[in-house]
Amino acid sequence: MKKLLFLVVAVVLGANVSNAQSDYTFAAGLGLDVFSGATLVGPSAKYFFAEEHAGQAELMFESGLTTITALYEYHGAISGADGLKWFAGAGPSILLFGDGIGSEIALRPVAGLDYKINNVPLAFSFDWRPFIGLGDLTNEIGAFGIGIRYVIE
Repeated sequence: MKKLLFLVVAVVLGANVSNAQSDYTFAAGLGLDVFSGATLVGPSAKYFFAEEHAGQAELMFESGLTTITALYEYHGAISGADGLKWFAGAGPSILLFGDGIGSEIALRPVAGLDYKINNVPLAFSFDWRPFIGLGDLTNEIGAFGIGIRYVIE
């Protein structure tokens, strides 16, 4: 929990240090998926295939659970806040449970903010991403994602 708090503070402070630049095409880094009783961590990548349209892919790990998530996100600029964009979208998550429990598919609506720091190859995101279980999995409303990505292009 201390690491998550440190990460959130670093993102907020980093967002206030510089003006931002919103244009990037591809970024890869670390993602967190936090919901009741679990914090999944793993690689995360975002690719803009058009100015307002992006795909995000994540492979997350927690003891006894692995998730594969693919999200479509529509981005819009926020007036007066260079580099800061809002986004909304959806996509599926495949949850793979250990100990022979099996797997599950969930629908993941997403809404959040994406921030690219000017002259620094870093992009940050914070989003609300509940999941809707399509099988025996219970729905989770209080799920959030955090992304710290290195801008490659």
